[in-house]
Amino acid sequence: MQSIPGEFLEIDRKRRVYLPFAGLSYRSPTERVCDFSEVVLPFDEERARFEASRCIHCPDPAPCVLACPVHNDIPSAMWLIEHGEFEEALGLYLRTSSFPCFCGRVCPHETLCQGSCVLSKDSAPVLTGHLEAFVADYALCRWLSEGAVVDTTVQHDQKVAVVGAGPAGLSCANDLAKKGYSVTVFDAMPHPGGLLMYGIPNFKLPRNVIYPQIDRLKMMGVEFVNNTRIGEQKTVDDLFTDGYKAVFIGIGTWVDSLMQIPGEDLPGVYRGSHFLILANSDPEHVPDSMEKDFRIGKNVVVVGGGDTASDCLRTAVRLDTEKVTCIYRRTEAEMPGSKKDRQLAREEGAEYQFLTQPIRFIAGEDGKLAAIECVKNKLGDPDEKGRRRPVPIEGSNFIMEADMAVLAIGYGADTRLAKTTTGLETKKWGEIIADPLTGTTSRPGVFAGGDAVTGPDLVVTAMAAGKRAAVAIDEYLQDK
Repeated sequence: MQSIPGEFLEIDRKRRVYLPFAGLSYRSPTERVCDFSEVVLPFDEERARFEASRCIHCPDPAPCVLACPVHNDIPSAMWLIEHGEFEEALGLYLRTSSFPCFCGRVCPHETLCQGSCVLSKDSAPVLTGHLEAFVADYALCRWLSEGAVVDTTVQHDQKVAVVGAGPAGLSCANDLAKKGYSVTVFDAMPHPGGLLMYGIPNFKLPRNVIYPQIDRLKMMGVEFVNNTRIGEQKTVDDLFTDGYKAVFIGIGTWVDSLMQIPGEDLPGVYRGSHFLILANSDPEHVPDSMEKDFRIGKNVVVVGGGDTASDCLRTAVRLDTEKVTCIYRRTEAEMPGSKKDRQLAREEGAEYQFLTQPIRFIAGEDGKLAAIECVKNKLGDPDEKGRRRPVPIEGSNFIMEADMAVLAIGYGADTRLAKTTTGLETKKWGEIIADPLTGTTSRPGVFAGGDAVTGPDLVVTAMAAGKRAAVAIDEYLQDK
């Protein structure tokens, strides 16, 4: 019996639930909160072919292609999947996307390719993202990942340094290695992957999907130098002295925003990235500068409304907690994060408290966090981004019990690299100024892309920036 959106064949109803807005099968909440395994149940070949067959192959330019930041040829990929040509479909994706296995999982498809599907006007859209992940996994399981055998007959003697082993850096390194360059990737963390490895929980992006892609890059000749922060142990100027002819900077935005309120430095108050690293990483992948004896609280409060806040909530409910609450200073309508992730978080037991803003973290007798003083808000006039401002209500103060708080309120740029790089221009808040089409910066031979340039954005936009920079670096070196 074939499954259609809204009418899934439920072989084991205790393990499967159906989310109408997503059209996917998920592991049941009671099961998935017990581990960090992937939440979405994968397609089998029959289900993938049926889902792809729903595509009506819009004429060029198809809305889904235009909505994709890397402009994957989605209609053609759907045709190939429909006809069971899964390896060919992956090859098509790889023409425009360095890592379909990542983008197929973590892209906000409901606002990009899937959200633009014309079928959504009358029925459910084609599940384009899940199909992209399916063909990537299908090929990986059969050792068919593009890059396992790479034509490197064209070799260049120039060395290129990539700073940052996250989405932008890996994408740039991948394409430069294909072009025959000797590429070395420097990263401050103990293991490559950047945001993919340290900022996205395993239940959204499994580590067993990341590791093979790092291995594939090593097979292509890419060298990884971990535990090395450029701007601290080494500078960009040092890299040129060491013989690198071009440098790509893709260091992301890893500096957590602070609330600037009393008690923010109390034991038990964590930054969002710090919490995710400690809670999701293998001990050997945790930087030496971070504590190793991480203890989860029983009553956890997450502050923020974006995707990082959802990741922190859903991570906390999988640990030894009794209550996990998200507090946000506006209403849910103003929340910037994924609606899908919020629904999944609610199913898993997380609670939400809106129009609530912390103003003080309170210590207990042991000096650790014991409570949070909050104030209730109402919505005022819109701000410069069009969202209504939160206005504190006088006399609405109240106390929330909490023995752990996680601040997931945004990220900024790490300025150490820029400050130690001669001639590199930055914006007011530290983002690197670079040409959006080429990644060219004010320093000759230095290119940049991803969140280090744009501020926090999508994984796929960072990867796209890395691909564009690889083209520009190749042209720069050949001209030189």
